[in-house]
Amino acid sequence: MIFDSTGSRFHLRFKDRTNAGNILAAALNDKIKKDERPYSIVLGIPRGGVVVADIVANKLSCHFDIVVPRKLGAPHNEEVAIGAVMEDGTTYLNEEIVRILEVSKEYIEQEKVKQIQEIKRRTLLYRGSQSYELSNMKNIVLVDDGAATGATVIAAARWIRRSNNNTLNQKVIIAVPVAPKDTCTLFFLE
Repeated sequence: MIFDSTGSRFHLRFKDRTNAGNILAAALNDKIKKDERPYSIVLGIPRGGVVVADIVANKLSCHFDIVVPRKLGAPHNEEVAIGAVMEDGTTYLNEEIVRILEVSKEYIEQEKVKQIQEIKRRTLLYRGSQSYELSNMKNIVLVDDGAATGATVIAAARWIRRSNNNTLNQKVIIAVPVAPKDTCTLFFLE
């Protein structure tokens, strides 16, 4: 599905990540004007989102980069996402899950520190020491290969807005091939 600030939404089916990238690029073709593409960037979320994002960026002739959010796992079950964090501490928490699981603030802070360390390690590995150049971009397309809870996508979208000081001229587009309806609703609330 593709979401943008206008509330547009598309439903599509995908065979694999390559197919997803090709179909998302075709769907985004009308969303990003040709004259804006030199000022547009596609950000992929590792691992699977990078494959999809690379295809989208190449098909649309946009810049490509990687952004590294990390899931905050629940105590005693790291596979359950209670939220996500970015390297600068930008965080999304699913308050309902945190409340139901009775996750302490101390645990959340410890988990954030642990995940931020891993983000720094992966960012250095994937991107080196280069800084992000997003402020001059007209369109920022955030791509993952799917969004179960949406936590990492939401944390990354918040980071984009925060790091660009809410640049009014920018359009942030979330493009994911697979997401549950409830998660899609969260994207519109962000």
